[in-house]
Amino acid sequence: MPFFNQSIFHPAVFFLTGIPGFESYHAWLSIPFCCLYAIAISGNGMILFVILTESSLHEPMYYFLSMLSFTDLGLCFSTLVTMLRIFWFNAQEISFDACISQMFFIHGFTFMESSVLLVMAFDRFIAICNPLRYATILTNSRIIKVGFAIVIRGTTALVPLLLLLKRLSFCRSHVLHHSYCFHPDVMKLSCTDTKINSAFGLAIVISTAGIDSVLILLSYVLIIHSVLSIASPKERKKAFGTCVSHISAVAIFYIPMISLSLVHRFGKHAPPLVHTLIANVYLLIPPVMNPIIYSVKTKQIRKAVLKIFLSKLI
Repeated sequence: MPFFNQSIFHPAVFFLTGIPGFESYHAWLSIPFCCLYAIAISGNGMILFVILTESSLHEPMYYFLSMLSFTDLGLCFSTLVTMLRIFWFNAQEISFDACISQMFFIHGFTFMESSVLLVMAFDRFIAICNPLRYATILTNSRIIKVGFAIVIRGTTALVPLLLLLKRLSFCRSHVLHHSYCFHPDVMKLSCTDTKINSAFGLAIVISTAGIDSVLILLSYVLIIHSVLSIASPKERKKAFGTCVSHISAVAIFYIPMISLSLVHRFGKHAPPLVHTLIANVYLLIPPVMNPIIYSVKTKQIRKAVLKIFLSKLI
């Protein structure tokens, strides 16, 4: 990695990192990354299109799935430009204001996705534990309100966090560990006291993703308890089968998030390549895998997608 003399560059400029040690191969490495972005964008776009156009999918479960696809698209577009600028043009510079904006969208869509996964867990809980009241609880008006609440929750907490970041001074190296701006990564470069920023950031993560994960776990404890009380093994299998896609989505979202958080807090001496790989997995794997999982595991989505493809061919 090139050494940047901090006395030459303005403090409001940061330098993003591609794949450490593989700078000369960035053009070739862009190919798999472009493929992943193409899969994520086309897959989530297809899910959104299918749900919007197929009247048979105008149900709460699929509305929440469309919210998940929307947040995944948001995450993809939040990092696409900076990622490709690095791989194609070796353009590592990013202004502080642009970095703040990117953090707003990345963390905002991340918190929104966490909220969507919680709502989807609640949807499965109602569908399995209280199916007779499912339609009366999850009405269209309530789903719209839930959607607005998810957006407000995911964005309002970030405003004070990013304002606190703007008060910091940066007099150390301005080289970030990732190909996008990530709050803990930027905060570490400050030469002023960051205790308030760190505490506030931790509080936001606990109050959003932390609480969401606990409530998701609680939902599945109640679901398992309800399913085990069903006498028929066939009905048990069917009930659990409706949850497989959501459990997979939860796993591929929270495991990389927790891994990245642990690396930032306790992996100070870990090789830069470890930081970069986990960071890319954290933002790319969920948008890539979610549409694949739901297309394969959800019969109605699979049938709707095939119907659209066949209609285009005929």
